[in-house]
Amino acid sequence: MTLLKNLIASTVFKKALTFKRNELIKSSGTIDSKIYFIKSGSVKISILQQDTERIIRLGYTGDLVVAMDSFLGNCNSDFVIQAIKKTNVLIAEKEDFMHFVYSSPEHTSLYIKLLEGLVKQQLDREQDLLEDSPKIRYERVFKRNPILFQIIPNRYIANYLRMTAETFSRISKS
Repeated sequence: MTLLKNLIASTVFKKALTFKRNELIKSSGTIDSKIYFIKSGSVKISILQQDTERIIRLGYTGDLVVAMDSFLGNCNSDFVIQAIKKTNVLIAEKEDFMHFVYSSPEHTSLYIKLLEGLVKQQLDREQDLLEDSPKIRYERVFKRNPILFQIIPNRYIANYLRMTAETFSRISKS
């Protein structure tokens, strides 16, 4: 999958930007049909619910991130994409990306593999959220993506796992 992302990044991402720590890449209530390839750094994708931030995705070097609802539907999105630390991204406009996708059967196949990966990630995420036990949620995500725990600060992972920082700390030490 990394080779796939690098191929796409090298051909359709025409703009590069650097975001400072905590800087917004995409704000709530906006249309954003861009795709971001993280060259370095890390981001969180979150939504505000009843004055509480809910992190739904975390991304780091080598990941593609997008406000999927806005990308697919060209509509306002409540999702926020924010740099966790200094983050360098390559940016592709939807038009350029889709031109790449449909320019050859191989590219269309790559796109399908990306979408299949996103669907699998979403299903894993939904299963994580249905799990009552914080310990099992922690173990599932750690097993699936141990590097996340080396790159992303614990407080963001705790939020992503729907637990307090204290609970996260206790579980990670056991």
